[in-house]
Amino acid sequence: MTIKPALRFSALALLGLLPGPAAYAQSAPATITVQVNKPGDAVSKNMYGLFFEDINFAADGGLYPELVKNKSFETDDHLIGWKAIRGAAGFESYLVSSDRPISNANNHFLRLNVRKAGPDAAFVNEGFRGMGVKEGAEYTLSFFARRGPGNVSGVTATLEEPGRGQGPETAATGKSLAQAQITGLTNEWKKYSVVIKPSATVAKARLKLAVEGNGSLDIDVVSLFPKDTYMNRENGLRPDLVQLLKDMKPGFLRFPGGCIVEGRTLAQRYQWKETIGDVASRRPLVNRWNTEFLHKFTPDYYQSFGLGFFEYFQLSEDIGAEPLPILNVGMACQFNSAELAPISAAKGPNAAGHDAAGHEDEPTLETFIQDALDLIEFANGPANSTWGAKRVAMGHAAPFNMKMIGIGNEQWGPQYLERYEPFAKAVKAKYPNMQIVSSVGPSPDGENFDKATLKMRELKAEFIDEHYYAKPEWFRQNADRYDKYPRTGPKIFAGEYAAQSVAIGSPDNKNNWDCAISEAAFMTGLERNAGAVAMASYAPMLAHVDAWQWTPNMIWFDNLTSYGTVNYYVQKLYALNKGTRVLPVVMPGKAKNGTDNLFASAVTDAPTGDVIVKLVNYSTSPRAVKVNLAGAKNVGKNGKAFVMASDDLNTMNTIQEPQKLTPKEETFSVSGSNVSYTLAPNSFTVLRIPAKR
Repeated sequence: MTIKPALRFSALALLGLLPGPAAYAQSAPATITVQVNKPGDAVSKNMYGLFFEDINFAADGGLYPELVKNKSFETDDHLIGWKAIRGAAGFESYLVSSDRPISNANNHFLRLNVRKAGPDAAFVNEGFRGMGVKEGAEYTLSFFARRGPGNVSGVTATLEEPGRGQGPETAATGKSLAQAQITGLTNEWKKYSVVIKPSATVAKARLKLAVEGNGSLDIDVVSLFPKDTYMNRENGLRPDLVQLLKDMKPGFLRFPGGCIVEGRTLAQRYQWKETIGDVASRRPLVNRWNTEFLHKFTPDYYQSFGLGFFEYFQLSEDIGAEPLPILNVGMACQFNSAELAPISAAKGPNAAGHDAAGHEDEPTLETFIQDALDLIEFANGPANSTWGAKRVAMGHAAPFNMKMIGIGNEQWGPQYLERYEPFAKAVKAKYPNMQIVSSVGPSPDGENFDKATLKMRELKAEFIDEHYYAKPEWFRQNADRYDKYPRTGPKIFAGEYAAQSVAIGSPDNKNNWDCAISEAAFMTGLERNAGAVAMASYAPMLAHVDAWQWTPNMIWFDNLTSYGTVNYYVQKLYALNKGTRVLPVVMPGKAKNGTDNLFASAVTDAPTGDVIVKLVNYSTSPRAVKVNLAGAKNVGKNGKAFVMASDDLNTMNTIQEPQKLTPKEETFSVSGSNVSYTLAPNSFTVLRIPAKR
């Protein structure tokens, strides 16, 4: 994800010279020939996958279901998410301290000096735009505490619904949903834990901690975590969101981005080694999207890394996706600081960018290369290897069997190429079977793109990562983009794409049917050219309805519910019907695919014997077609159709209407190798026809 320069559109389309669909829709049925007897390129088993980036509160406040924001007081502004009741009326003082912390890694905590016990001696945490809790569900409340001078006897923890119009700084009480008393405090750090059950379902609850007694109390690592997680894991993920991902049967899962990989500066880059091990010891980092956009200025947006690289590998395994991590190549985001790590370092103990104690000095390219090699060892190494042992210690003895890795995200220019070459060489030297995804910049055309593509072909790169964010018409007009791409050399990874209904990066972009059906048309070209295109993923993947920075997005959610957009269902239809081998398609009159806004692609599916035909009718009128299955034998009598159609191109799914437009399944009769079907107006249709050749 990044801020893209505008993409150039077809001059013919801008001048309105392309034929309109109306005349075509009124003509005789159009014959589309699917050459079942001439199977072409194999479809990659990883063809349709997922792109994850922590934008739009995708991790904290989203897929990672911790309800307490800034639970360890380690953010730059140490009290983000926390406020004292009534302006701290119940406290002599409060401060964030580092006096004898829990650990060096977690070295800040909240120290409360209570003037008078009572409801005013309390702190509240607001959560991530509130805390979504469900009636009768179980939540584990835990924190570390240490009693200081005085007679503090305990803590009363209350999960409550604030009164209407009352903020945490003014409201001493709200409607109690659950309460727990924690006693037995000692003069040493100790963890306290209790399970609570809310008495009602509330989307925007808050957690209040009130001190009982007078004196001093230290509190740290405050957590409120649902027991209902995917596979019931203790540090698990939000089940409804994981299920939406798993339902797509994705071929791969890209992580952690996106510009998150780069950071605004190298110091703010994503460092995978900081995201593994004890969850409480993972150092938070300001999210690079927190103040990127004036329309969504979000200074409280931090990454806790509760969802780190171990959880990512685990998630990939859970949903059956190949992991595809993208790593920093020694470059900060070129749209921000464009900071560069030196390519070489002085010989000696600092050659890898670390001092004798192991702390990072100024990082050099060697630092980033070593991080990549160590990540591969973490994912795939044996238990007796340094980083493999860390994976085993976290509870996963078997290797994750990672096969791919990306070097850099959306980088361009000579600075990238001169870093990429030694990086790729080092990875291949140690792991010759590791497949590498290479960047060719943020735009799918232009001088930088052309030079990078040529260079990657010279270097015999395995995958080239192309990105496209553009108006819906660009996607329809470029459905033939890969028809003439070479079938030798690097394969294309369509790593980020999404139609923008208004403009790139506009806060007014919508996930409407016009965008989704245009993406469906473009994807016929991806499928048709499986010999050139090996992977594709819509981006971004997740967005919180109250905390987004970028739109459109594939899946939206609030604190309690979630839904797939119309774009999600297009992606899902492709993923569930990807087939195993491309079948050539001849359009009516041997016209170019997309003529008169009729788009088609076809595959055969070896496990079922089905011929799968995908058809897009971008027309306001129905369109009768005949599908000629050339060379097909043993054609079944009944086929299945999966149809998405709407007369209104502005149709969208929403939190209130999550199923407004979803695929409808129907059966249709088949008589011989000529199949008649009428495409609905503004429709995307998937036909599955039993037809073994």
